[in-house]
Amino acid sequence: MYIYLTSGTGDFLEQLKNKYSNEEMILIHGEGNSVLIHETEGKTVFATPRKFEVLDSVHDLEERGFFVFNNIPVTDEGRPVFEHRFLNRARAIEDEPGFVAFRLLRPLNSETYIVMTQWNGPHSFEAWKSSKAFKSAHVEREEPTGARQQNIFSAASYVTTYSVAPKEDNEA
Repeated sequence: MYIYLTSGTGDFLEQLKNKYSNEEMILIHGEGNSVLIHETEGKTVFATPRKFEVLDSVHDLEERGFFVFNNIPVTDEGRPVFEHRFLNRARAIEDEPGFVAFRLLRPLNSETYIVMTQWNGPHSFEAWKSSKAFKSAHVEREEPTGARQQNIFSAASYVTTYSVAPKEDNEA
């Protein structure tokens, strides 16, 4: 499975989504930009997307709620370590109230992985961040040898958030 992301104005991306209505796409809006998510086994219809392989997923993405992208730049040498850590995670997030879906995305044309989570709303994400499960999932782990772990990150990680615009009610 692959996820392709393209950015632009909300109006342009809405037109693109409508043009390819047979494709599974979700339009999300952040501060200053909008993103169209295309999850597929095949090729994308986007001209110049950011391309990702889905390494791990929980539940289907839905066209609602609040999306959090934890953007994590990882060195080439660090990729196996990073992927191993995430693929062997505790999976505590999946039991959190308001959790909808999860994707671990390996970049195919950059160094920045995305840990994508979907929530009912921003309040659910904030509650997760202050939970014991979050603290446990993000504790520094010792390497099995007891040696200091190598720095696998090429730059600081950063978080971007997006919301799905509510459907317009045309029956008024």
